[in-house]
Amino acid sequence: MKRLLLATALVVTGAAPAMAEMLPLSAISTYLNGLVTAQTDFTQINDDGSLSTGKLFIKRPGRMRFEYDPPDQAVVVAGGGTVVIFDAKSNTEPETYPLNRTPLSIILARQVDLDRADMVVGHGFDGTATVVTAQDPENPDYGNIQLSFTANPIELRKWVVTDNAGTQTTVILQDMKTGGALPDTMFNTTVVGERQNR
Repeated sequence: MKRLLLATALVVTGAAPAMAEMLPLSAISTYLNGLVTAQTDFTQINDDGSLSTGKLFIKRPGRMRFEYDPPDQAVVVAGGGTVVIFDAKSNTEPETYPLNRTPLSIILARQVDLDRADMVVGHGFDGTATVVTAQDPENPDYGNIQLSFTANPIELRKWVVTDNAGTQTTVILQDMKTGGALPDTMFNTTVVGERQNR
């Protein structure tokens, strides 16, 4: 569970685009930089083939929250420069990791620049979506994230995170809604921890 949740915290297949085309990295960077808030249901395919579902909330820069449906009953929060895993089924303390040591930091950065040298290690088109594989160019050993985008309009549909142990986790988002207000307390790991302990 620890590895699977961490890989997820590191954040989609919907209808096919009206016109399929490969997107340039500059257009994808512009899309991600314009993505301030978003929320969606998600399905997670774990490395062992098992499935998890839940709701995902994004507030850029630097914040993301996964709320897992039962039986997982876990919450993973990225905020304040850390990723914290709250597992209601565990009697141990929440696990905490630096956000900048996860591939998640690439898309939650204040300024996304996929044209940065050595950040993108794969850029192609699978017939439906543009697929971009990105890593921290200064720390490639942290793992990578493979992002799938459809066009017209550009939308993030799916990602596959490969962590530093080689474990892969796929996250598919449905009907992502962008814009709207999300309270900062949703991403405050101290507040979330207090609520989880009630």
